[in-house]
Amino acid sequence: MKARLIASTSVILLTLSACVVGPDYKRPADAVPSEFKGADAGSWKKGQPTDNLPKGNWWTVFNDQALNSLQSRAAEANQQVQAAIARVDQARSAARVASGELLPQIASGSSFSRMKFSANQVPSFGGITANQFRVPLDLSYEIDLWGRVRRSAESARADAEASLAAFHGVLLILHADVAQHYFSLRALDAELLTLADTVQLRKKQLELVVNKSKGGAGNELDVTRAETALASTEAEKAGLSKRRAELENALAILVGANPSTFSFPAASGGKGQDWKPTPPSIPSGLPSDLLERRPDVAEAERQLASANARIGVAKASFFPAVSLTGSGGSVSADFQDVFSWDSRAWSIGPSVSLPIFAGGRNLANYRRSKSGYQEAVARYRQSVLVAFGDVESSLAGIRFLAEQSAALDRVVTSSSRGAELASQRYEAGVVSYLEVVDADREALQAQRARVQLTGQRLIASVQLVKALGGSWAATH
Repeated sequence: MKARLIASTSVILLTLSACVVGPDYKRPADAVPSEFKGADAGSWKKGQPTDNLPKGNWWTVFNDQALNSLQSRAAEANQQVQAAIARVDQARSAARVASGELLPQIASGSSFSRMKFSANQVPSFGGITANQFRVPLDLSYEIDLWGRVRRSAESARADAEASLAAFHGVLLILHADVAQHYFSLRALDAELLTLADTVQLRKKQLELVVNKSKGGAGNELDVTRAETALASTEAEKAGLSKRRAELENALAILVGANPSTFSFPAASGGKGQDWKPTPPSIPSGLPSDLLERRPDVAEAERQLASANARIGVAKASFFPAVSLTGSGGSVSADFQDVFSWDSRAWSIGPSVSLPIFAGGRNLANYRRSKSGYQEAVARYRQSVLVAFGDVESSLAGIRFLAEQSAALDRVVTSSSRGAELASQRYEAGVVSYLEVVDADREALQAQRARVQLTGQRLIASVQLVKALGGSWAATH
């Protein structure tokens, strides 16, 4: 009879422990387009983050060894990455703590006490002094009837996964920032080379104007204009050097180096207009499901799953909590008898806690959990919208910058020819030096604009990678 009772009780407890209150998590279906405006049709599999897939060393598509070296240094030494790794470890440890509540807790707390009893107490032991040695094993276990512990563990695991997604986000932003700073530096180097060449040209022109003035073919106004043009170019060159130093310091921080000791060599040799790297081509048929790799989308989805599990935790507070506690060990007045058979002692029994009146706290906590879930849904859908917006902006930028580059190439060609003609006309005495200054200024502005635009096109490619959550091709 006793065996049947124990068996029946065990079956009932196992059946009840299979109950889990609260909603099971389902990823929300998002109303998103199946294609990008700036690319051919693709497909978006609703709410299926794949940020765990390798994103590849996407920066190698630029075929720049200096950039590859900087990216390696950044991944190893950047302090924000190290902090993100530590946060992942913390979240994983918290998940293990929550999962540990699913198992019985066993602890041992051996103790010794010496007690003096009062002769006047009731009952009286005659004022004796006694020793007590205890070597117990204490067991406690919450029978998870309503899934409170399981929902807590589920929430903690989702938080750990969100932390991992955040780490991938930090890594993606870091590599993108390194690439953007690098291309900005290279664009400035090309501009500085262009200005250095212009300074030399201005000096030769000033010498020519001075000689013509001394020979009576020129005038002081032309000399003043030539001196002004030279000084202005030198001032612009100094301003660009300042900006380069600031970018170099920012790049040092990204790669985890001390700005005081970090130095990135400037490009030397050649002409600034010779720096015309070709941005990587974007393949046709760019699928929208690439966005599923975006770490921020994945992080928002994992946070949504965690919020959903917390609803179950809050709902379980309305139901009774059943715990099983037990203790066993040895108790003796003499140390030599602690481990003898007659010194054994044990106790075991369940306890039930039933919420009767909590002043509305349980209901308020449940409503707060549901509101937190709705907030997480909105944040997730917002992250998807932002992701599509980032990609569309990057694709539009790449397309229009390419059109602008083609037009600017024609401007550079025509303005350079105009500067040559103006110089020839001045030397022939047909025009004043003012026409030379204007033509040279237009040519310099066009050359600098083309260099800047080249840097912007490279940066736009990096921004597309960042918007997609990684390279657009598995081979990169």
